[in-house]
Amino acid sequence: MAYKLLWLVAVAVWVLISLHWDAQAKKASAAKRSESKGSRAVHVFLVNAALVLEMAPIRGLGRFEPAAPWLMSAGLAVEVLGLCVAEWARHHLGRNWSGRITIKVDHELIRTGPYSRLRHPIYTGLLTMFAGVMIVTGEWLAVIGFSMVVCAYWRKIRLEEANLKVAFGAAYDTYRRESWALVPGLF
Repeated sequence: MAYKLLWLVAVAVWVLISLHWDAQAKKASAAKRSESKGSRAVHVFLVNAALVLEMAPIRGLGRFEPAAPWLMSAGLAVEVLGLCVAEWARHHLGRNWSGRITIKVDHELIRTGPYSRLRHPIYTGLLTMFAGVMIVTGEWLAVIGFSMVVCAYWRKIRLEEANLKVAFGAAYDTYRRESWALVPGLF
C-alpha cells in the first residue's frame, strides 16, 4: 500500500509542475529567436519517454533496490528538493523563461538567485526530480529513463549555451567562467 501511495505522490508532483509551468508559459515575453520545431521535438520525445520509463508501472527488468517505504520516501524528498530548485530558478528567470530554447524580446542575462552560481539551475532541479522518481520506483527501467533524460539535457545545454553566447557575447563568456553548468564544484 505504501508503495502505491508514494508512487502516486511522485507522479502527482510531475503533473502539478507541468500544469503550473504551462500556465506560467502564457506570461512569458515574446520570442525574438527560437529553436526549430524539430529540435524541440527531439527534446520533448526524450523527456517524455524517460518519464514513461520512470513512472509507468512496468516491471520489465526488475528492481535495482528494494521496495522499502523509507527508501521510497527518501526518493520523494529528493524529487521535492528538485522541484524547489527548479521553481526557484524559474521564478528568477521571470518573463525570460521558456520550455524551448529562445531569446526573448528584451532578454536579460539573469545572474540572481541560483543563477549566481549555476547557468542551468532549472535543469539541475529537473534532473534531481528525475533522480528522485528513479529512487521512488526502484526499477531498472527508471535507470534507463534517467540516462535518457541526462542525454536530453546534455544536448539542450550545449544548444542553449551556443544560443546565449550569440545573444550576449563577451558577457556570457564571463558568466561561463564565473559559474557552473549544473552542480557547483563538479560540472
